[in-house]
Amino acid sequence: MSVLATIKSFDDYLNTIHKELAANGEQKRRLYFRGQSKLAKQGYPLTPSVARYPHLSTLTLAEREQKECEVLEIFSNHLLTYVQHRPENDWEKLAIAQHHGLPTRFMDWTTNPLVALYFAVRQSEKDNPIDGAVYVLISNPKRYADLKRGQTELVKPIGDAATELADESKHDAYGDFDAVDDSKKEDGYDGVLRSAGSDLFGEASLGPYQGESVSYDIPSPFKITENIIYDPPHVSPRIRAQDGVLMACWQSMQELDDKDYLEIIIRHDAHDDIRRRLDQYGVFDKQLFPDLDGIAKWLKYRAYEIDGTI
Repeated sequence: MSVLATIKSFDDYLNTIHKELAANGEQKRRLYFRGQSKLAKQGYPLTPSVARYPHLSTLTLAEREQKECEVLEIFSNHLLTYVQHRPENDWEKLAIAQHHGLPTRFMDWTTNPLVALYFAVRQSEKDNPIDGAVYVLISNPKRYADLKRGQTELVKPIGDAATELADESKHDAYGDFDAVDDSKKEDGYDGVLRSAGSDLFGEASLGPYQGESVSYDIPSPFKITENIIYDPPHVSPRIRAQDGVLMACWQSMQELDDKDYLEIIIRHDAHDDIRRRLDQYGVFDKQLFPDLDGIAKWLKYRAYEIDGTI
């Protein structure tokens, strides 16, 4: 992990996003941001919510996947009673489960850097001042939507790190915001995708015309072999309001590798001013949480926390 900047004001942050990221060549493609009220090195590593439970590390990879699948199946059996949209696959089911607080292998990110900044400063505690952080994903995972349309290359697997155990005793501080080497093929693994009509080695069978578009069957999020960015449909107005995306983590009990992201530290003594500026920009509770919870959070902040006008 590389620290991109230490932010002392709202304008510092905007300049970092517009200038420093561009200088690093990161604005030539889609960027994803994640705000946390505590730094990753302070015990809040970048992991999906299922990694909060260290006892799962005593299970084998197959046993953990079976447990996740069984939990999702039970959750799915109750879905139709409560939702109008019938989920099409495990990706949609898991996104709904994530939204309602079930631990999953999804990690929350946003395409809006101001939304990430909000989550970095909103829960600042005056009696326990600590720095927050915004993390910028630079590993450029493939997107589910592109894979489904066949607009990106067939994903090849990476090494067998999935069987390695990690330190999983740490917690994810992002609950309120509730996405390789392509030249190598490892023995014993299928790729993330297999095209319709492909043979056992994953080679696509061409249609009657060379160059005909090929549709791909995307495996469940429990069977991928690298991280995938997923834009969840039909899940929550909050997701839309927060420009949220989900990253399906193929190594669900491990921290995101340091080389996959940059860290922007938000100094604690700048939090109050940044919150005021975000409110002026319309990036605050009632906009990001378009429900009664959001209205209550916003009124609590304006009327009681800063004694402002409402």
